[in-house]
Amino acid sequence: MDFDFSEEQRALTEAVTRFLDQRYGFEQRKAIVASEFGASDAVWHQLAEFGVLAIPFSEDAGGLGGGAVDLIGTLQAMGSALVVEPVLATMLAGRLIDRSADARTRAAVLGPVIAGRSRLAFAHTEDHARYERGAVTTRAVRDGDGWVLSGVKRVVVGAPWADRLVVSATTDAGGVSLFLVPMQAAGVATTAYRQFDNQRAADVALNRVRVDADALIGAQGQALAVIDEVLDFATVLLCAEAIGAMQYANDTTLDYLKTRKQFGVPIGSFQALQHRMVEMVISMEQARSMMLLACSKVDGEADATERARCVSAAKIKVADAARQVAQETVQLHGGVGMTDELKASHTFRRLTLITQQFGDADYHLARFGALAA
Repeated sequence: MDFDFSEEQRALTEAVTRFLDQRYGFEQRKAIVASEFGASDAVWHQLAEFGVLAIPFSEDAGGLGGGAVDLIGTLQAMGSALVVEPVLATMLAGRLIDRSADARTRAAVLGPVIAGRSRLAFAHTEDHARYERGAVTTRAVRDGDGWVLSGVKRVVVGAPWADRLVVSATTDAGGVSLFLVPMQAAGVATTAYRQFDNQRAADVALNRVRVDADALIGAQGQALAVIDEVLDFATVLLCAEAIGAMQYANDTTLDYLKTRKQFGVPIGSFQALQHRMVEMVISMEQARSMMLLACSKVDGEADATERARCVSAAKIKVADAARQVAQETVQLHGGVGMTDELKASHTFRRLTLITQQFGDADYHLARFGALAA
């Protein structure tokens, strides 16, 4: 299988990497994270100008009609730089709209996203659901010519920055449905917080939130299949981000082994540490190969079962590699590896969160086994 990137894909990756190298250094990132908003409008608008926010959306919605493979390099660069802006959260929610909504809604919602004027978030996870995608208790009840939504969503990544939420809920018709809810709607209450990796999330309470009839996205009760598809898409992009973070962790650890001296020699000259460094690189490269295969399956595999199996296999390997690389990075840096002043410790945090997001290794191992049966 040919995994070479096209000229356009390489050009985008180089442009984004250059920009992040110049404008998103570790000290600049710390200032962004410490700000009240917790993200940079300037960075968001620049990513929009590069076309990053247009890539995963269909051409008739104003996007570029691209897929996961087109975003691999960009997500790897973002992973290396530890970008906190809600790019993946917005793409996930926007992809749900693009796959389900009518043309008018797609244009009205996705147009501002593509232009960098709007952000979205997917409010789906609930108490006791763990990673089960169909475990939804939030209710949507018909009320005249509209709907009334009630329920609580947990750990909605990107919600503190979002203008609109895509909310999953059940109705009297059964199944899971999707609704577009403005963040400023009466009855929407958010409890925002900074996660372990410095990205912002929120718990969202929906207290009899009334929305118009056209807030229903797609067919009533038929949203679970598209949720599965789009979460698989987001999962492989998260895997690409993890590869970028692991690449940085490996590079900075190797540099440290070459410069840190003990007994008058670089500690990288010790064979035991060389072996550990090699194992980190091998594990990352194996994870990279699985990520590339899964991205190609998400873009081109018509069989939903085969797509899901490849995505779960990739997340299992990436989660295992991320845990190994993150922990070894801290171990090989010694005590300094735990400090906030070192970017490696923040990379450890992000990789730790990635192993849990959209399902941990245990969840995906069980999913892989069930799909293979």
